[in-house]
Amino acid sequence: MKKTIFTSLLAIIIMATITSCSSVQVVADYDKQVNFDNFKTFAFYKPGIDKAEINDLDKRRILRAIENELIAKGFTKSENPDLLVSIIASSREKIDVYNNFYGGYGWGWGWNPYFYGNYNNVSTTTEGSLYIDLIDARKKELVWQGQGVGYLNNATTDKKEERINEFVSKIMEVYPPEIKK
Repeated sequence: MKKTIFTSLLAIIIMATITSCSSVQVVADYDKQVNFDNFKTFAFYKPGIDKAEINDLDKRRILRAIENELIAKGFTKSENPDLLVSIIASSREKIDVYNNFYGGYGWGWGWNPYFYGNYNNVSTTTEGSLYIDLIDARKKELVWQGQGVGYLNNATTDKKEERINEFVSKIMEVYPPEIKK
């Protein structure tokens, strides 16, 4: 019995560690014909942001994080911008079932003092995706898109804001793209 409790507790600790430490996986795509050095100002693209299917509080957190990242990269917010910023956000529930079979030795069918049984551990996590689109304001063309995928935690407002900042920071690390010559 102690072995079963210990094994179950160990499995829960490992799952919690893996999901709490998981990082954001980032990919980006861009137009190779664009000179990204020409972009100095930005504004948010309201029609695109209004379509994002997340609550207004998280939307504001994301926009604030993007604004901070762009300003840190030397951009300024403008009424007449070079770049328009839009977002797409989504989430989905992931259900993981871990089937653990513990068997032992005994004295034949029906009576086995060392048989621990079949235990199922079920965990659910929420995986989120955030796309940040940068659009050439003059041409109205998408010039760069970054996507981050990772697990979300909804524990507290501070943790949620911290995770959103991590998503945006990781995505914006790959902007501007390094053009290979």
